[in-house]
Amino acid sequence: MNTTFKSLFAAGLFTLSSSMTFAAGPAATIDQLQWMTGNYAGALGPNTLEENWIAAEAGSIAAMVRMTGPTGTSMFEMITIEDVDGSLVLHLQQFDPGFKPRTPEPLKMELAMIMGNHVHFNNVGDSGMKSLGYTLSGDTFTIHIEQPTGQKMDLVLTKRSLWN
Repeated sequence: MNTTFKSLFAAGLFTLSSSMTFAAGPAATIDQLQWMTGNYAGALGPNTLEENWIAAEAGSIAAMVRMTGPTGTSMFEMITIEDVDGSLVLHLQQFDPGFKPRTPEPLKMELAMIMGNHVHFNNVGDSGMKSLGYTLSGDTFTIHIEQPTGQKMDLVLTKRSLWN
């Protein structure tokens, strides 16, 4: 190879490798989460937790979550899951009434596993829950949470119509 060709070849490889990005989690697309779309609710002691997932579109899916109880609304939560570099990334931010954020920054989680109607994410930061997952079986929507202490819990919600 002549020197000019070697230089161009090396420069081309550098350009190609520097423009490539690799997914941090397993390969997946937002369309694989279409099954999450819907309205789900369940009792948590005297409170009701509801999740409203809008249809996956344009590389994202999102949910509005609300906790209500005998004394009113105690929490709102916004969740987004987006296509990022060939995998999925979840962001979650909780709010007290009055739209006051509970934490300075949203929680960021990367895809750990996706299979059929089950998806699971791991926290990439130092605070907040360790992992978060979702499963849909029939009309049962289960939220899988692992706390920083390692304690695991499942919150079981039931699919419902927004129009009842």
